[in-house]
Amino acid sequence: MFRNINILNGKVQLNPILIGGMGMMKYMQRLGKSLMLPVSVMPIAALLKGIGYWIDPTGWGSNNAIAAFLIESGGAIIDNLPILFAVGIAIGMSQERELTVALSAVVSYMIVSRLLSPPAVALIKGIPEAEVSAAFENSANAFVGIISGLVVAYNYKKFSKVKLPDALSFFGGKRFVPIISTASMLVISLLLLIVWPFFYECFVSFGEMISKLGPVGAGLYGFFNRLLIPTGLHHALNSVFWFDVAGINDIGKFWGTVSGGIKGVTGMYQAGFFPVMMFGLPAAAIAIYQSARPERKKQVGTILLSAAFASFVTGVTEPLEFSFMFVAPVLYFIHALLTGIMLFVAAVFKWLAGFGFSAGLIDYILSIKAPFSNDIFMLIPLGLICAFIYYCIFRFMIVRYNLMTPGRETDEDIIEIEEEEYNITLENQDYDEIAIVLIEALGGRNNVQFADSCITRLRVELGNPDLVDEQAILATGATGIIKIGKNNLQIIIGTEVQFIVDAMNDILM
Repeated sequence: MFRNINILNGKVQLNPILIGGMGMMKYMQRLGKSLMLPVSVMPIAALLKGIGYWIDPTGWGSNNAIAAFLIESGGAIIDNLPILFAVGIAIGMSQERELTVALSAVVSYMIVSRLLSPPAVALIKGIPEAEVSAAFENSANAFVGIISGLVVAYNYKKFSKVKLPDALSFFGGKRFVPIISTASMLVISLLLLIVWPFFYECFVSFGEMISKLGPVGAGLYGFFNRLLIPTGLHHALNSVFWFDVAGINDIGKFWGTVSGGIKGVTGMYQAGFFPVMMFGLPAAAIAIYQSARPERKKQVGTILLSAAFASFVTGVTEPLEFSFMFVAPVLYFIHALLTGIMLFVAAVFKWLAGFGFSAGLIDYILSIKAPFSNDIFMLIPLGLICAFIYYCIFRFMIVRYNLMTPGRETDEDIIEIEEEEYNITLENQDYDEIAIVLIEALGGRNNVQFADSCITRLRVELGNPDLVDEQAILATGATGIIKIGKNNLQIIIGTEVQFIVDAMNDILM
């Protein structure tokens, strides 16, 4: 945190107070922020798919061309979410807007997803594809995308300046990153090829065990279903409860597509998700929004609103969950716990509903006339209670423990400085001219070693901080300067900072 403020000749300087043990927290916060861009495209994809499912709930597009068009459009994004995660994380964690980083992320993900696909596993092991472990049916998941992005980010920082012998010099520097990333993912793929089936089967066995516990088992399933989403292993539990791995087949029996449903029992592994997805998570989004700093509410409000709407209408929760999963893991654990409680309560009172797509409004309405729905309208008051609990807990935890959910600053306090009128200012929106002035004020091209931005701040790494002219920086209309450590500087500009940093990087290249 930054607490000591010195003002000298109109200049603001913040002295950093080092706090031990913040390394992992900062790492997780950066990881969470890296996911925000790929997450931001998910709500519209969820709505497209949800509307298509609404139009043709039985055929999923096979009976209606418009439904097919919408479902396939949304699926193009949702089905490829892991690769979006890989690229977003690689760029965000490496702090480089380099084509090399994005290319390396795509290549890395393609390697591991291909090597872990059932046909490839069958070929590698020399067995029929039908004998390949079910673990590999969902190997192309968000976890693989996250791992791919993290590996590329690490390799870029470690090897982007490597020098090779003259004969191989073309492959040195940044071009070496996709090469070393490919090698890294080969090793990781081999490791996952060995251990993934083991963990998958462990969770299948665990699911079969808790399935004998009635409503308690439903609650445990809900808890671990959410908790395992970052790893992709929630599919193992889903296969036990929703499909026919252990004979439960809760989804098929609820909709009557297979026989064996029991009134008051079938649907117990689905119903409790409705209060969470329709009410709980949208309420959490409101708490996150209200906890954001005033100057950030506009930026995060759009993402949170669209994500909450997608969760309520379609039951697609990833945009909301990934927005706080890594920046505030304790909130995600609480979310998993509350999900388990909601499934337990719905199962105990036999308030049952089911879904074909996910637990949103669309499936809730379709469930009303389903053969095994039971006291389905009681899920509404349960949902309202769930919303109240989510809002209160999230709001309290965020404010009380200063959790860094979207819209809250990470480590620095913003210092506002009165703007003065100058010839070249942010109001003129001449970003190229502003970029030139800022580079000169920062000590020239040779002194600016790195330039990047977040939503409102320009972040620079300097060779010699003594060359900085803070008055010239403020003359552009910037509203604050924050010194972090010895060589890092943050300039508070506003949402137009992305255009300025692009112009600066064009000059610096």
